[in-house]
This record gives sequence, C-alpha cells and structure tokens, in this order.
Amino acid sequence: MKSNQYSVKVFETTIENEDEFMLFFNTNYMLFKDHLILINGSNLSQRIKKYLSSKSLKYLHNMELPKGRSRKAIEEEIELERVQNAISMEMAEAELKKLSLQLENNLTVLDNMIRSGQEINIDGDLLLLNRVNSGATLNIKGNLIITNIIDGSIRCFGNFMMLRASPKANIIFNGVEVDNDLLKNKLNRVELKKNEIIITPVLKKEISWA
Repeated sequence: MKSNQYSVKVFETTIENEDEFMLFFNTNYMLFKDHLILINGSNLSQRIKKYLSSKSLKYLHNMELPKGRSRKAIEEEIELERVQNAISMEMAEAELKKLSLQLENNLTVLDNMIRSGQEINIDGDLLLLNRVNSGATLNIKGNLIITNIIDGSIRCFGNFMMLRASPKANIIFNGVEVDNDLLKNKLNRVELKKNEIIITPVLKKEISWA
C-alpha cells in the first residue's frame, strides 16, 4: 500500500451573501488559493460552484474536520514525555546497579531496538533500553526491565518484570498471560509472590524496588 501524508491549511467560512463571498475571494485570492475552503451552511448554488471551479479553489461543504492540537498542548505533551523517560531511565539505572551487585555475570544489557522477526533468548536477567517491535519475541529465563514501548511478545520466567504500559504487547509471565488493561501507567512492577502475579504502578518517587 502506498500512502502520503499532507499538511493542509483550511479556511472555514459561511455564505450569507454570494456577491460578498465572491468579492472576498477575488480580493484575497493569493492568500487562499492554496487553502482548502470549508463552507458551512445551506446547499451551495450552482453559481458558487462554478465560481469556485473557475478559480481552481478546492472546497468541502458541511464537513466536520478533526481539530489540531495547539502548539502549547504539543509542547506540554513533549515535556511530559521527556520527564517520564527521564524517570524511566533513573529507575532502570537503579535496578541495573542492584542487579549488577547481585548477579554480576548473569545480567544482559541491550540498547538496540528488537525488530520484527527477531527472537532474543536470554538465560539470565535482561535490561532493555529500547523498544520491542510488533512481530519480535523476547524469551527471558530471569528478571526483565524494559524502559520503552513493547509491541511484540514477551516470555519471562523470573521473579519480577518492570514494564511500560504497552496495550499491543503479548506478555506471558511464568506461564500466565498478563492483562494489558492492568498496565495503565507508564511503568509497572510485575512480581510473582506465592504463585500470584502482582502488578503495581511505579510512582515517580520510586527509584528502587521495595
């Protein structure tokens, strides 16, 4: 499938007087010639349709277009994502230090993306600092920490995992499928306690495991 994405300028208006409408676009043609004209209101007359066609103006009539986010909203979203990623990295680094002291030679650290079609098998613990794409699989016999998005499959048989909310993932923890609806926060601690899987949101103030 071939596809293209365009950024289109839209000018939304109504027609209360056809002569005034045509005079406006005659006067401001250079300003709006590359815009999509969105006309709201009653049916368009043949006169207006012919006028728009003669000017090669592209238009839609009585269509509801999605509203874009404001620049401020986008900037706030970017800043929130930056802070959350920083928290994720801080937590991951704290866990890395703890696991390194406990396991020494049994911890694997990866910072590359796990791509579709790849299958990674780890006998010990894994700290992954990148994403798991759809179609990729991780088989981990030890504990697991992933600081980025998971769209692929996870098979973990350790005592705990730390994961971001990943609604597209297929996560099996000690033979039990983890309900993605329970992974609602940016980071989650998934543990096995007395043969029961416990999922706990990781708060900003937490930088180590209790």
